[in-house]
Amino acid sequence: MVGNVPVGGDAPISVQSMTNTETTDVAATVGQIRALEEAGADIVRVSVPSMEAADAFGQIKKQANLPLVADIHFDYKIALKVAELGVDCLRINPGNIGREDRVRAVVDAARDKNIPIRIGVNAGSLEKELQKKYGEPTPEALVESAMRHIDILDRLDFQEYKLSLKASDVFMTVAAYRLIASQIEQPLHLGITEAGGLRSGTVKSSVGLGMLLMDGIGDTLRVSLAADPVQEIKVGFDILKSLKLRNKGINFIACPSCSRQNFDVISTMNELENRVEDILTPLDVSVIGCVVNGPGEAKETTIGLTGGTPNNLVYIDGQTSHKVDNEHLVDELEKLIREKAAEKEKAMEAVIAKV
Repeated sequence: MVGNVPVGGDAPISVQSMTNTETTDVAATVGQIRALEEAGADIVRVSVPSMEAADAFGQIKKQANLPLVADIHFDYKIALKVAELGVDCLRINPGNIGREDRVRAVVDAARDKNIPIRIGVNAGSLEKELQKKYGEPTPEALVESAMRHIDILDRLDFQEYKLSLKASDVFMTVAAYRLIASQIEQPLHLGITEAGGLRSGTVKSSVGLGMLLMDGIGDTLRVSLAADPVQEIKVGFDILKSLKLRNKGINFIACPSCSRQNFDVISTMNELENRVEDILTPLDVSVIGCVVNGPGEAKETTIGLTGGTPNNLVYIDGQTSHKVDNEHLVDELEKLIREKAAEKEKAMEAVIAKV
């Protein structure tokens, strides 16, 4: 459990991101956490590199609704401090803390307060002896590094941990996760580290994480992009939606457009996505520019739009409903989406109330 979010087992695959504000700037960090919450994030990680940042973390924690993971390197006193301040998870490598008494102090604090630990191995920061042994980062080197940290926790009889094995190379990352998945039972945190900018990083992460998720590997994920952290959450959920592993927000089916289109599909989609990005209720919506594939797609979605002449045809729950002209397309679709989302939310609340 990371706060109130279960990780592993049969729990939904959680999506997380990391703040990139100065942690000592409490207002900016809290603002970013709230933006991530609005985007649907399950967990947020915050870097805590100093005792000043640890003090700020305590203030941030009081104002945050989401579970917070403290990212800490080397200084065990920072880990002890945030443990007292209510952190939901410690991202710290036991082997980097130093003397065993310091490691034991952190593990004892985590055990006493039911705080899980995330071991995070990264190809860019492998131990010097492993770099010398393998010559360069390899999947085997990543796994050996991970097992060193795991052995420390095993020796201290602490099993509440999850593990990540990240590299910027897709094949190395996938191979490392496949190796470790056969050796431990604890949850795995997926990610392609330093994947790149919004477009290239999205592609690289989708390929790598998709391969692992299709293998049944992975319990929580972070898409690492050189972009607004909110984009990491959006891409993360899009990956899960495409694999039918988790459904949150609108799943759009839209054609790339061609000369058969009866309305401007691209501009319609751009505006529509911007207008309804606040909706987290799962809905399937198809927007197809002509009558070739439009009716077939519309019959399989909650709301469907098929281009037509002189007016376009709207489907609701697979049935033809009414026509709409090009001028009012986006307004009409937004209205229908919001109505359906509210209807679905009300039905879900009724089910929960009965339980």
